[in-house]
Amino acid sequence: MSKQGEALTSRTMVGKVGAWLVLVAYLVVFVGLSGVLGSLSTASRDANLPTEAQSRIAAEQLASFPGSDRSVVLLVTTRTDGGALTQADLGGVATVAGALKAVPRPTISEDGKAAITLVPVPATEDDAANKQQVKELRAAVAEQRPNELTMQITGGPAFGADIAASFEGADFTLLAVTVGIVAVLLLITYRSPVLWLIPLVVVGIADRLAQTLTNALAIVSGWHGEPGIVSVLVFGAGTNYALLLISRYREELHRHSDHRVALWTAWRASLGAILASNLTVVGGLMTLLFAALPNTRGLGLASAAGLLCALIAVLVGLPALLAIVGRRIFWPFVPRVDSDQVQKPGVWGAIARGVTARPVVSLVAGLAVLGVFATGLLGVRVGLDQADQFRVASESATGLETVASHFPAGETSPLTVVAASDRQAALLKGLAAEPGVVRVLPTGADEARGRVSLQVTGSPVPGTAESLQLVRDLRTTAAAIDPTAVVGGQTAQDLDQREAQSRDLKVIAPLILLVCFVVVTALTRSAIAPLLLLTVNAASAAAALGAGWWLSRTFIDKPAYAIEVPLFAFLFLVALGIDYTIFLVERIRSEYALRSGKDATRLATVEAVRHTGAVITSAGIVLAAVFAALGVLPLVVMGQLGIIVCLGVLVDTLVVRTVIVPALFTLIGHRIWWPRRRTGAGAQG
Repeated sequence: MSKQGEALTSRTMVGKVGAWLVLVAYLVVFVGLSGVLGSLSTASRDANLPTEAQSRIAAEQLASFPGSDRSVVLLVTTRTDGGALTQADLGGVATVAGALKAVPRPTISEDGKAAITLVPVPATEDDAANKQQVKELRAAVAEQRPNELTMQITGGPAFGADIAASFEGADFTLLAVTVGIVAVLLLITYRSPVLWLIPLVVVGIADRLAQTLTNALAIVSGWHGEPGIVSVLVFGAGTNYALLLISRYREELHRHSDHRVALWTAWRASLGAILASNLTVVGGLMTLLFAALPNTRGLGLASAAGLLCALIAVLVGLPALLAIVGRRIFWPFVPRVDSDQVQKPGVWGAIARGVTARPVVSLVAGLAVLGVFATGLLGVRVGLDQADQFRVASESATGLETVASHFPAGETSPLTVVAASDRQAALLKGLAAEPGVVRVLPTGADEARGRVSLQVTGSPVPGTAESLQLVRDLRTTAAAIDPTAVVGGQTAQDLDQREAQSRDLKVIAPLILLVCFVVVTALTRSAIAPLLLLTVNAASAAAALGAGWWLSRTFIDKPAYAIEVPLFAFLFLVALGIDYTIFLVERIRSEYALRSGKDATRLATVEAVRHTGAVITSAGIVLAAVFAALGVLPLVVMGQLGIIVCLGVLVDTLVVRTVIVPALFTLIGHRIWWPRRRTGAGAQG
């Protein structure tokens, strides 16, 4: 670079003075904001239901009923030998019930082997308070329980307490595992005892800000993002951007003796790909704002904010820090000015030449892999019941299983109908006549508002298609008798969430593809390349969802995907997968501009894969491993999502970007850029 260029570089963020100013500003803003936002209270959680959902309306109306400040847990009693309960056993149940201030008369199952006792508890939205009261109840049961009886505390509040307990330390574990994975992979990638610390620290600061932003946004909007997913995205994407920038920086160090000139050149060369990559994922996440479910909107908003933090960290904080420490940060493999070393073909150059030499065979082989994986979609089921949504064993879950084995299946999850008081008699008769209804009982009244509540116990197992259809049938019957009637309860909430999630997938998936199409079109300025690349990307996502189904059945052993999985997996697979397309295609485009002749696209593709193969593979492995870390969380949805995205990113990295895309570009040739006209050296071909 000329002296004029060096002088210009010295006045940028990588200059001797500029680097320190930028680094200090970065730390002040990010650390300061983290401190301010971190002092905020934790956002309260509302039901993850659309405002118009009947189950949400029913819950809101029930809040005004007398006694709404009380909730109920279930004391489930069986004999340890599995036999029928004796009168002496029932006396023991009465003793425990008295100690718990429970309803004195238990409900006995038809086979006489189980009893359910209702235990009133204060209703609270505070997880800590609820967990403590359930803990005290279980301690009292353990102290009073006769040795020959098994007693379990279960029901809504107990289930919530067990969920909260299962997450104790989980967020810290996830963060520790994520940081550990990134540290090890960066250490292997850079083969330097120091360099890996720089991107890890910079991205870690960004993650801290992202976590506090997640809570602040939830307070303002009422929509909750999942902190675990936000953290994984920040570390995964932020590390990917850092890998791309540092890889180009190391490449430029072979050309420039001044490390600041090399860094500034690398920053400018990487800027377009990093920006396009980030904005694609952020744009995809922002489509979640059109979702019906509040928590889906919250995930989109929080994750988008987190990725913008990662972008600023890598484009501002990382270059400043690299400029300060200089070339020696790569020790012991410090890059020296050596143009011959830059030209070595390497393993990725050899792979690219092999693929482009036989593009038809390579393309067919790559598509065959995707096709085989996608066949797993033929057996996919979506939707888990409440007990199946968690991977950890709990007393509440086993208690529900005990109830289900001795009582009508719907006993574990009764439905609630809230309606006008003057329609109670007609509703009792009409609802009881519905097939699948075991009994209908009045449970409360709000005389001031003229509303009553009815409890409906059904025979279908909660979470099954039959139980969901029963909710639909009851809503139809209730509406015919009382147009103001609403049907709520856990199974009704499950139905409302499934229908909202299905609607969201149909609306948002096309929007995600549209966002990616716009970004790739702007990048390539071609009408053909974006269509082909997005088609391949969608096929890769389908393959990951199919193969992920086999793997999740093997490792998680659940009968279906959680309802959130298809949408979230599709979003991350397409939006994150297009990252690697952008990294590769941007390099192909720049190499193509330097070449002429009919073979220009093939040669540009080989050169692009040679330069980006290692960094894309490293970035893909980092991102895949980071998503796999979601498996440490007790939620089944997190484990399934981690498996699918981990597998999908590896398929994108090793099959799509290494084989399918280079084969396509070689087969189509310069026509891939139509209608863009060739310029520079390429104008001759």
